[in-house]
Amino acid sequence: MDRQTTDPREIVAGMLDDARLLAACAERDMGALFRLLNHRGVSTRRLASAVEITQGRLYDYMNGKSRVEKLTLFEQIADAFHIPGHLLGLARRAWEPPAVEAQHHDVGVLPDGDDLAAMDAFRTADRQTGGGRLYGAVVRHLGDRVAARLVDADSGPQIFAAAGALTEMAGWMAHDSGQDDLAARHFARALPLARTSGDLPLAAHVAASSSHLALQTGDASRAAHWAQTGLDLVYQGPRIPALTARLHTMRARALAAAFQHVPAARSLEQALGALDASADYEHPWLSPFDAAALASESALILRDLKQHEQALTHAEDAVRLREEGRARSLALSRITLAGIHVLRTDLDAAVSVGHDLLSTSPTLGSIRVAHQLDDFRRLLEPHTPYRPVREYLTRFDDARRARMLLLADIITPRGGIPA
Repeated sequence: MDRQTTDPREIVAGMLDDARLLAACAERDMGALFRLLNHRGVSTRRLASAVEITQGRLYDYMNGKSRVEKLTLFEQIADAFHIPGHLLGLARRAWEPPAVEAQHHDVGVLPDGDDLAAMDAFRTADRQTGGGRLYGAVVRHLGDRVAARLVDADSGPQIFAAAGALTEMAGWMAHDSGQDDLAARHFARALPLARTSGDLPLAAHVAASSSHLALQTGDASRAAHWAQTGLDLVYQGPRIPALTARLHTMRARALAAAFQHVPAARSLEQALGALDASADYEHPWLSPFDAAALASESALILRDLKQHEQALTHAEDAVRLREEGRARSLALSRITLAGIHVLRTDLDAAVSVGHDLLSTSPTLGSIRVAHQLDDFRRLLEPHTPYRPVREYLTRFDDARRARMLLLADIITPRGGIPA
């Protein structure tokens, strides 16, 4: 009979390909990690002693009452249990053997042509029609065309990159469908796949998506953590200005949401500077982050910082720069612009942009857009004594009822929109 070890280092060594351990590390959920090791027979006393914390603090982490946030404690955990640094977004630990993934850093992981063609096709369709009706197709493609190749001995690291990129895309489509818990699970799976491929920019890209999702669910602290994790990965790989700019932007948004005005403004400046830098190469898997995207995010940051005049300028730029072919992005930019007009109490301008919003295709399969349209309506409701607002909301409600009928096939009980 094999010896059943309770040495946490031996347990971790045998679980480095276990999805539960990888997900706990990818999400930096140390409570889940401690529970996993405890279920494998490691006592809470031994766990607490190994990472030099009290058992009371350990129980708080295991019960979800608090989370590990300090970098030094993540380092202690990595060293105590011999968790490779990259799994926790840390530098290589002193006890680790020399990294073997560096061979991919200079040129990136070259994708299979079919995988990249599928990615481009899904991305193009998603921009115009929304992710709600494409989610199932992406998941089926992953199951039918990608999954089996992950265990094929002849497959190279590029298949893990393809799986990570398409899984991250599935996460965005789940988010666009109003299923944020499902989106979080996709992002948690995408990160270890990207890291296994050796593609650090792709891993940083997934971290940026996780930061965005945390912002949408109201967790600014977690959003800042994911943005910083992505930046740590970016600085280990080749220069990709758009990715660096996106991560600085996500960090700025998280800081602004937490009312950290000075560091938020500094991160936004870094994003603006990063986008103009020269790139080492074009990365095949990353979604573009361009001037229009930066303008849109800048408007949200400055709105949260209550700098409404500056926010207005960026919001107008975002609408002007956004291509008509990107229906969802254009709708989201217009919603931001209209909302800023309300905050400035320029109701006529808000109603004018609001009428433009009514032209958004009712077949756009995006629950996210529908939610934000409802948020805009709530922002206008206190101003119904003003006749143009009141008349506009009547038209809005008529359009909303038609939209809900067309979205009925993708609205879920948990992700759906109240009537």
